[in-house]
Amino acid sequence: MLIQKVRPLFAAILRSSFQEDFKYLSRSSIVYHKAAYEGDGKTTVRIINQDPDLGLIIDSYGTFGFRLNNGLTVLGPMAIFPRTVLSWQIHSSNNITADSLTLFRLLEPKVDLVIIGLETKDRKVLNSVFRASREAKLNVEILPTEHACATFNFLNAESRSIAGALIPPLHIEVNEDDMLNSKLHYGNLYNRRDDL
Repeated sequence: MLIQKVRPLFAAILRSSFQEDFKYLSRSSIVYHKAAYEGDGKTTVRIINQDPDLGLIIDSYGTFGFRLNNGLTVLGPMAIFPRTVLSWQIHSSNNITADSLTLFRLLEPKVDLVIIGLETKDRKVLNSVFRASREAKLNVEILPTEHACATFNFLNAESRSIAGALIPPLHIEVNEDDMLNSKLHYGNLYNRRDDL
């Protein structure tokens, strides 16, 4: 009751002091519409997969291949660079040899690190890929494809001289968060909103 009496009084005082600019001032606009901090240490946020200056970013992966931030879908294994993507003509990690890695050694400017994403965690295959990379004289990081995608995105956003040699995973482990997000997405997609 007191608020209802004070609000018109407060509005009348403000109306007299801001005659031309004042149309209507509610209680919420007084509290929440404060000026943002404009100093040197202002925090900003960038969504990296929507920033074309950062180059190619891997948005998602599946058993079929990869989807990039520019809308391109790469089917099968790929060789990805900061601004270029190529189809990598191997069938599985068993086919990785020093010859199949030659492309990464011949590039100019020289690539500092090649991130190899494998579809398997088999120790014999990991050792053979490591030997092939040493034979090709490359600095490599050998990871499962899921982790290799994230590592490539992170290093590419830092403008490092990197390349990725990625093989799509054979299967994808789905956790409870993925299932919940999917249910919410499709639930919101098909729910009718009567209040619109």
